Amino acid sequence: MNFGIIAAGQGSRLVQEGVGFPKPLVRIDGSPMIGRLIDIFVRCGAESVSVIVNEEMTEVAGFLRALAPQLPCPLHLVVKTTPTSMHSFYELSKVMEGKGRFIITTVDTIFRERDFAKYVEAYENAPEDIDGMMAVTSFIDDEKPLYVATDEDGRIAGFLDSPAEGVRYVSGGVYGLSGSSIPVLRRCLDEGVGRMRNYQRALVSDGLWLMAYDMNKIVDVDHASDIASAEAFLKSE
Repeated sequence: MNFGIIAAGQGSRLVQEGVGFPKPLVRIDGSPMIGRLIDIFVRCGAESVSVIVNEEMTEVAGFLRALAPQLPCPLHLVVKTTPTSMHSFYELSKVMEGKGRFIITTVDTIFRERDFAKYVEAYENAPEDIDGMMAVTSFIDDEKPLYVATDEDGRIAGFLDSPAEGVRYVSGGVYGLSGSSIPVLRRCLDEGVGRMRNYQRALVSDGLWLMAYDMNKIVDVDHASDIASAEAFLKSE
């Protein structure tokens, strides 16, 4: 499996709240968030890891360049400032295109390693003609959650801004996709679509076969107070 990390945001809320490190280097349970993700990917058998950081994150880029020679797989670093996470995903897709199935996550997404490993295994063993498998959670922690509607077989039927009857999940910020998703991404950008959730809606409206995978609890680190919460969550394993 090939993995990618979107780490090009500014982390402005953390800065405003007194956190003195770029978001990707904020330590969770003793490890920088971005380093923790890469370590998990490697232990899940990563064939490659691709990361995008913005041009102001010289410290993060330096950390990754120093880490790359120590990894058992290639690390592809993209340094580019983008307006949205969807544009960051597009830049990563240029590096990852042609590599088969891939999983991309945002850098501030915190999950238990054993849950993620089971998700990776499920996606690897999914039918060949599946277009993607999105990690979802019934734990709602995000300030603006994206609700995920599914049918009785677990196929994603829609992405909703508001809760609806029978909808149990929200997006976990972990996107398992295949090459069939990239033409839709390009079209969305050409049409001026600027949000990741609207891109996901386009995938469904285009008829792509996306499955939902319940990865139990997933939390985001958006505020300084989230750091302690994330650490407590991981220690509860």
